[in-house]
Amino acid sequence: MKLFKVDGAVLLQTATAEYKVENLSWDALVNQENLYDFLAAYATTHEPIASTIDGKQLEAPIGSQEIWAAGVTYLRSKEARMDESKESGAADFYAKVYEAKRPELFFKSTAARCAGPDQEVWIRRDSQWNVPEPELTLFANASGKIIGYTIGNDMSSRDIEGENPLYLPQAKCYQRSAAIGPCLLVPSKPIDADTQIHMSIERSNEIVFSGSISINQMKRKHEELIGYLFMEMDFPQGVYLMTGTCLVPPNGFTLAVGDLVHMSIDGIGSLRNKVAIKQ
Repeated sequence: MKLFKVDGAVLLQTATAEYKVENLSWDALVNQENLYDFLAAYATTHEPIASTIDGKQLEAPIGSQEIWAAGVTYLRSKEARMDESKESGAADFYAKVYEAKRPELFFKSTAARCAGPDQEVWIRRDSQWNVPEPELTLFANASGKIIGYTIGNDMSSRDIEGENPLYLPQAKCYQRSAAIGPCLLVPSKPIDADTQIHMSIERSNEIVFSGSISINQMKRKHEELIGYLFMEMDFPQGVYLMTGTCLVPPNGFTLAVGDLVHMSIDGIGSLRNKVAIKQ
């Protein structure tokens, strides 16, 4: 089942119908302890509505939750981070965190700074090397239970991070540096380990990058990442966690204003964003 936000309303989409979820805010809804069972029961006790999702402007599927991210969870990500930071002498840090027991976790975005489907993501004007990073994004409720998934775009300024690892917050956290959507997938069981992530980048009506990868190449377990995130912090409304990527454009590539970034994950859907700069 999938939850969408459309025109301020929360819509439930099952395999056969759509329903408007009433009398519950997004935050209250997604923090139902057994959300899948709650939604299944809701669909049996409410009348379906005419489809209102197709052709509508979808909003980011988020309420007051924070968005966090995990880094260096794939081998290719480790190699890319080491390559971008070799001149600063910080390459060993990325090699060590890939092998370490403790994962790299960092704050990414608030809901207010986040883009939704078909909204703009921004690149920094003080960066010359900007890339999108497509990531399976977990949603854990207030008790730390993973109950859903979405697509996340972890926009990154690789030259800023590569210059000095202490610049990571500036490379990762700025207005419209994150996008999530198109929905929150709420499955009856954990997502399949062979699920594929796809990304293409279009420039002037031509595809300048495309690739796919399976999430089974991730070194760390989803529950492990969430466990560390909740270890010394509370998230009263739940939290989103981007889980890293190994689908990285080649080193000579950087995003340009006007590029279209299209990400999809099997079973979840597609997230499309246009690249721009803050005005």
